[in-house]
Amino acid sequence: MRYFVWALRLIVFLAVLMFALKNTNPVSVAFIEGVSIPNVPLIVVMLSTFVLGTIFGLLLTVPPALRRRRELAKLRKELEKLQTATGPQSQAGLSPDALLPLSPL
Repeated sequence: MRYFVWALRLIVFLAVLMFALKNTNPVSVAFIEGVSIPNVPLIVVMLSTFVLGTIFGLLLTVPPALRRRRELAKLRKELEKLQTATGPQSQAGLSPDALLPLSPL
């Protein structure tokens, strides 16, 4: 699955790159009223927009990932507490999932 995701990313990047290489005409980029940069190649605008969009998209995944990491640490502490409370002799044939089933995140 990991290779499929990387192949998909590569295909998207190559498609954007090929599209950008075909559009190299100079354009004027206006940021706000009165602030503009004239004669910027369209390829620079398109690739920088793609890279910034990718970075912002990845930044949006950081808070949920941190939340899941905290939840996992909390569940591991609970599991250790339950394992020490039940004693080593009763845990011999049980898996961690039997003691504390995983809840959907």
